[in-house]
Amino acid sequence: MIYCVGHSIISPLGEGTEANIEAVKAGRSGLKHYTERFADVEPFCASLFDTPQEFVPLCIKSVKMAMDNSSINNDQTVFILSTAKGDHLDLYTPAQQIAASFGNRNQPIVVSNACTSGVSAQITAMRLLQSGMYQHAVVVGCDLQSRFIVSGFQAFKALSNEPCTPFDPNRKGLNLGEAAATIIYSRQQNGQQPYWTLKAGSIHNDANHISAPSRTGEGAYLCLKDVLNGVQPEEIALIGVHGTGTLYNDDMERIALQRAGLADIPMSILKPYFGHTMGAAGVLETIICAEMAFRSTLSNGKTRIIKILSGFGGVNAAIRIER
Repeated sequence: MIYCVGHSIISPLGEGTEANIEAVKAGRSGLKHYTERFADVEPFCASLFDTPQEFVPLCIKSVKMAMDNSSINNDQTVFILSTAKGDHLDLYTPAQQIAASFGNRNQPIVVSNACTSGVSAQITAMRLLQSGMYQHAVVVGCDLQSRFIVSGFQAFKALSNEPCTPFDPNRKGLNLGEAAATIIYSRQQNGQQPYWTLKAGSIHNDANHISAPSRTGEGAYLCLKDVLNGVQPEEIALIGVHGTGTLYNDDMERIALQRAGLADIPMSILKPYFGHTMGAAGVLETIICAEMAFRSTLSNGKTRIIKILSGFGGVNAAIRIER
């Protein structure tokens, strides 16, 4: 069994998981309109920290918050950093700095698999723990926005200048976001009640296009099919979809959900609250989906949820977690 024994979220909506859950429940969004945040960048809508953050200290703060309620042994712990762009495009050095700040001497792992990084990192943690190589895994996801990232998405014509409206027929594109989020997984309960168990994970590449998703949703469908192995669609309480608000990605997800028999299952769509937090998205959104579902925010009494993401290069990843 792979148990979640700790988690945290730091975003423009607040510090700590509780603050962020309460913000979502209250309908508060971190999205704002920016006109002068980055030089020579067109106005854009995003969820950004009021005070610019530094990548490594933000990750360390998130991990510390997640560790407050857990007890793990450093010698048997692996640190996994999920990020799309990292610290000035350097991915491994910040991972080393984060692990070293906790006295961890094991080699950290970086998972940078486009927008699926946060879910892919959790699957990496699951596989390492199942193999017996480690007893604990600290998965921290983080990305901060920059002139390079924002102008790049604008060049794709993928950004909306208004708050995003995923799956709306008139949707205009995505909004970017900043956040750091951490999940601690363990093979041991350590005498505490785990938040949830990570039961299954799957990664597929549809090999369709460098920036356009499969029109048949093939990669996402295969991920959903894998994580549903042994489980009927009607047993799923909630699906945390990617829901970026872009025309083709939303349509691809819709098709994949229909093919997997999940079209009638309630969906969690969090980009209108946090924006697209890239490497943090899979970690942050897993926490919100799981905590809100398992706290009986849903009235159906079911105890299984799915989180799915997709990204550039045709990558797709999904996990199933249970209470």
